[in-house]
Amino acid sequence: MSQDRAGIDLDTSLGYLLKEASSALRAAMEEVLRPLGMTITHYSCLELLAQRPGLSNSELARGAFVTRQSMNVLLQALERDGLVTRPTEAPVGKALPARLTDRGRESLATATAAVRSVEVRMLSGMSEDEQAGALKILRSMIRSLREES
Repeated sequence: MSQDRAGIDLDTSLGYLLKEASSALRAAMEEVLRPLGMTITHYSCLELLAQRPGLSNSELARGAFVTRQSMNVLLQALERDGLVTRPTEAPVGKALPARLTDRGRESLATATAAVRSVEVRMLSGMSEDEQAGALKILRSMIRSLREES
């Protein structure tokens, strides 16, 4: 029985290569974050709060690509560990805006250095012009996919 079907050539599929790159990046990030007692989501949450203090659970979940329920569990753990603070009552509506504590900023600084080392390694074979081109191409792909939905 012949299997003549028009499939995707995985060796030349940009989508497949992007997924493979994403998987390799995730594994490398997990490797450097694990000794720090962090996950990628944990790191992402701290980084988002450093750059945009006061984000709500929903905003953090969207930014870290996880469900609101997962983010709520993480925020409770971060709060318990003294890395994040949230008010006991919502100042407006239902959202409890989160902020990094000093301990959270220290933990983030260590994690950022580790994650940056992964990115430097990932980009080590590319010139600055190639890196700029890759950013432009990836942003264009994201825009195109989001516009079509």
